[in-house]
Amino acid sequence: MSQRRLIALEGQFPAFLAASIMPVLLMPLANEVGPFPQPLVAPVVFDLLILQSVRTLPVLQPTFRGRCIGALYQWLGFVTGLPIWVPPLFRGWPSGHLQVATLLLVAIFFITTSVRLVRLLARVPRVNLSVLAGAAGGYVHLGLTGGMVATAIEVVHPGSFLLGAVGSHEALRDRLLYYSFVTVAGLGYGDVLPGNPVGERFAILLSVSSTLYVSLLVGLLLGRFIAHEAAELEEHWQEHKTLASSPPDRLPMDDQ
Repeated sequence: MSQRRLIALEGQFPAFLAASIMPVLLMPLANEVGPFPQPLVAPVVFDLLILQSVRTLPVLQPTFRGRCIGALYQWLGFVTGLPIWVPPLFRGWPSGHLQVATLLLVAIFFITTSVRLVRLLARVPRVNLSVLAGAAGGYVHLGLTGGMVATAIEVVHPGSFLLGAVGSHEALRDRLLYYSFVTVAGLGYGDVLPGNPVGERFAILLSVSSTLYVSLLVGLLLGRFIAHEAAELEEHWQEHKTLASSPPDRLPMDDQ
């Protein structure tokens, strides 16, 4: 991907950060069987995030393989966004298998998005506020990914997490989003805890993933910033050297 194309994509990073924050703020309002517009909250915010993810992360490499991977990613986003609308249309999940399949699709799409975002940030030619917004969006997105994976684990293997009294699917998802962000931030657990070895292994993997993400992003962005500043200093030095070595303009001789 050319540097011009990478610079053009920087404008998508703040929107990606905003789209990643929206589920965190609005998911407590979601309710599949509640009054309008509560059933629409979850599908709208997740579809907006999927759409913005596809806009932010196009084809990363202009090769046949890169185009195929980009097309598969776009189709994965399309397929993931459709079944999210089943609960508001049918006032709940008509099948537990469909619920599990949808959760797994969302988790796979979010994991793929996190990997593609790191690869894109590793290619940016400079570091500015937009790029930092993209890195922050990736961190928030990692917490969302952990929450969706944890929800899928709890639905497939009940008892993986000790949640207390949870009355609905939205409450389960919201509680596990909270659990995921607490794990990512390393704040220590409150009233949501791993309930068996599956939940414990998930907590370990999520904690390690968040640490690696922060380490990689800090290293990549700091290295890119230093390289960019060094290139600018070298350019200014070369310009100064050229001006200093150029001969002064000769003054015209006075007429005798």
